[in-house]
Amino acid sequence: MAANGSLNGKCFCGAVEIEVSGDPAAMGYCHCSSCRSWSAGPVNAFTLWPPEKVKIVKGADNLVGYQKTATSVRKWCKACGGHLMTEHPLWGVTDVFAAAIPSLAFKPMLHVNYQETVLPMKDGLPKYRDFPPAFGGTGEMMAE
Repeated sequence: MAANGSLNGKCFCGAVEIEVSGDPAAMGYCHCSSCRSWSAGPVNAFTLWPPEKVKIVKGADNLVGYQKTATSVRKWCKACGGHLMTEHPLWGVTDVFAAAIPSLAFKPMLHVNYQETVLPMKDGLPKYRDFPPAFGGTGEMMAE
């Protein structure tokens, strides 16, 4: 934790450093095929922040992005390829990957896109078929 109460993170090689401040709006797991492919894992652990609470404090010139859909701009370090965040402009949040903020006490609240899971997780958390209604989803819940 930084002296001002914010948390610091970085890419794999350290060329890009980020700072998040305050508390995340939400933390959880995404099971969609896009997040799985992007993260190269069976599930993606996310932390959602208001965009103004996420700052690039070093290496902004090494941060590059790719926009496959209208809902997501994925960003990574061009030096090492380390994934850092996904901007969601339509929803007004930035997902900073939980693993990119090592000092964050990750406390997941929900699962999204659980209909696509390849790694069922029995943890008692709400499992949304797609997204909560506030994010354009049906709000439909699924069983563990």
